Amino acid sequence: MSDHEQGAGRERSDPPQRAASPRSGDEPSGRHGAVRARRLLRLAPAVVLVAADALAAQDFEPYSFDVEVTRRVEAELGEIEVPENRADPESRTIPIRFVRLATRSDRPASPIVYLAGGPGGAGTQAMRGQRWRLFDRLRDIADVIVLDQRGTGLSNALPEPCTATVGIPADSATTRTLYTSRHRAALTECLEYWREAGADLRGYTTWESAADIDAVRTALGVDRVSLLGISYGTHLALATLKRFPAAVDRLVLASAEGLDHTVKLPSRTDAYFERLQSAIDEQPEARALYPNVRGMIERVLDHVEANPTTMLVDDDPVFYHTLGRFEMQLVTGYMISDPDRVASILSAYARAERGDYTWFKNYVDRVIRDHDISFRGMPEAMELASGISAERLARVEREAEMALLGDALNFPMPHLADVLPEIDLGADFRAPVESDRPTLFLSGTLDGRTYPESHAEIAAGFSSGAVVTIANAGHNLFFSHSDLLEIIAEFFDGAEPRDRALTAPLPRFAPR
Repeated sequence: MSDHEQGAGRERSDPPQRAASPRSGDEPSGRHGAVRARRLLRLAPAVVLVAADALAAQDFEPYSFDVEVTRRVEAELGEIEVPENRADPESRTIPIRFVRLATRSDRPASPIVYLAGGPGGAGTQAMRGQRWRLFDRLRDIADVIVLDQRGTGLSNALPEPCTATVGIPADSATTRTLYTSRHRAALTECLEYWREAGADLRGYTTWESAADIDAVRTALGVDRVSLLGISYGTHLALATLKRFPAAVDRLVLASAEGLDHTVKLPSRTDAYFERLQSAIDEQPEARALYPNVRGMIERVLDHVEANPTTMLVDDDPVFYHTLGRFEMQLVTGYMISDPDRVASILSAYARAERGDYTWFKNYVDRVIRDHDISFRGMPEAMELASGISAERLARVEREAEMALLGDALNFPMPHLADVLPEIDLGADFRAPVESDRPTLFLSGTLDGRTYPESHAEIAAGFSSGAVVTIANAGHNLFFSHSDLLEIIAEFFDGAEPRDRALTAPLPRFAPR
């Protein structure tokens, strides 16, 4: 479940943050079902849409934002209030906020709801970056609803991120056992912190977020919405389709993650490295430097396991860190999400094989900063809730014994799975989705997080589904090929889904 989301906070394609990040969003108030507008900006009268079932009127207030710092865009901000935990009749209410980008069409299709990745990414951050071009193109077809999921961005009603008293000891190598045990203790401590703050983490599940999407649909006064998701956003889209099949029109699922795919299969990560080697071999200079990527990484990991490397961070004699095998596997998992990041990690391993761990020292300096462990709440709860089937867990454990990255790419699942066992959504949630809704899957062959084999597995349940495979594309693939935006737009405009094969240009793997 990963996706950069243009600076939308920590997502699983980015390194984990141990330092707390600023809280986003205001505390909710009011009753469940109330729909209200807030004056965030000095603006003109709101647009009013009346919900079809007369539950409430959705009042939009004007909302403006900057795109890539160069362009001011006028839009509308909407808000509804929902229970934090629908299973608890005494639950507090929380705000779900979204930005509507009004369509330019005289005959608009169903509103298109964008679902960010992570879990933990905020749609309203994604719209400020490169993905604005995608959203703006889709406005020719329908309203685009940029949703901040519960616990993210403008919809975050959780207290400040929790920084635990438990941390990673500076003088011990970051083995899987140590890393897992310390994070389990830290999460246990943070669960109590959130309880005392009045937050109910049991409500931060993909199933609850699916109900939020349907509540937004109701407030918009439409029979159906279409869903555009990437990475974890596709996981949420599939859950929404399963829970509210009549409420979904069309789906575009980029870098898709099935409902039992929260934990990736190590064998499929190994298959990714085989595809990566084939791509490297297309570039003679890179092939000469990296004739056996897997062998190079294995040699460095074996050396670090036998000889953990202790380093000063930022030349600070108080802050030092001992690099271990599991942490290097974690870092590698973050860096293989997209091919344009791979050159950096390849160069880092080549230097490490010569005894130079500077790249990893800089990683520690940039990301860890101290040894305390912190959690945001929403990302961890979502992953623990989606869980893993017993069959898949057994397969993951078998494959991890021989896999290059073990099961590090999947952290914090299944490592922390039973810290909050009551949140698990169960086998019915994880069962494959079957649907006749028109669906377009987008898959990159050099995606190191979600894999072509997984896309084929999910698409098998869709009688009106098709897969667009982009050779050489990675996880964040919307702009990997010049034809892709138009393919997405034409699909949302009513085109039938059909399988396609595209080829994106390869980045340079050898250092300049």
